[in-house]
Amino acid sequence: MELRPVKTRRDHQAAHSGCRKAAGCARRIQIKSLPEFDATPYLDSKAAIAPYLTDILDANDPALLASALGDIARARGMSEIAKASGLTREALYKALRPNAKPRYDTIAKVCGALGVRLVAQAIHT
Repeated sequence: MELRPVKTRRDHQAAHSGCRKAAGCARRIQIKSLPEFDATPYLDSKAAIAPYLTDILDANDPALLASALGDIARARGMSEIAKASGLTREALYKALRPNAKPRYDTIAKVCGALGVRLVAQAIHT
């Protein structure tokens, strides 16, 4: 559906049947109606993975980090990452599922298999 500027309430009602907002509004999108975003297709290189992980680390959320590493591992192939990290595929899936709390050694092994490393950086206050 194309959104176009409206000038009168009648134009607005015609453009947004059932909408009770004043003229000039943009139609609201409900979050639950949006498809779930999958970053996997965009994580096809080390150059794409590094800034993605940096942003995830800024959130300071271990479960989000596990989920992001899972996205990257799926993009690169779970079997390949499991083999390179020395973990079984099952253990990798379990450790990198959403809301998981993987141990540091698991994260380090997965990062090594992905060809990236976690780097400490001074916080500027």
